[in-house]
Amino acid sequence: MKYVDDSSLPQLSDKDFEAERATARPYTLCILKPGPRFETADPNNITETFRVIMQHGKRNVALYMAGLLPVVCPVADGGDIAGIGIFDATAEDVERIMSDDPAVKAEILTYELHPTRSFPLPNRSL
Repeated sequence: MKYVDDSSLPQLSDKDFEAERATARPYTLCILKPGPRFETADPNNITETFRVIMQHGKRNVALYMAGLLPVVCPVADGGDIAGIGIFDATAEDVERIMSDDPAVKAEILTYELHPTRSFPLPNRSL
């Protein structure tokens, strides 16, 4: 669906709304931030930081493929957020996952975790 305005959205009755709300389940939001050893990765200048970021990205794809990280978004707008991810795991499990991240270990990235709730992702391509 391409958003035009709210008139193109499905109309929900109160009963429909409550039924959808009941499907919400726990997830964990991870916000990545530049760490003390962060530098902008440049694919034309292969540095150790670039190699570690590539390991981090490859691991993220493996987590995605395993179903643990259904939403992963690098952010490269020069701001104070380097990426976000939504994990289909508890905050405790995500703490263990992130403590083994190569970019976190190398102090290139830091992270903060936020337990949250959302609707299960639809099983369809966007």
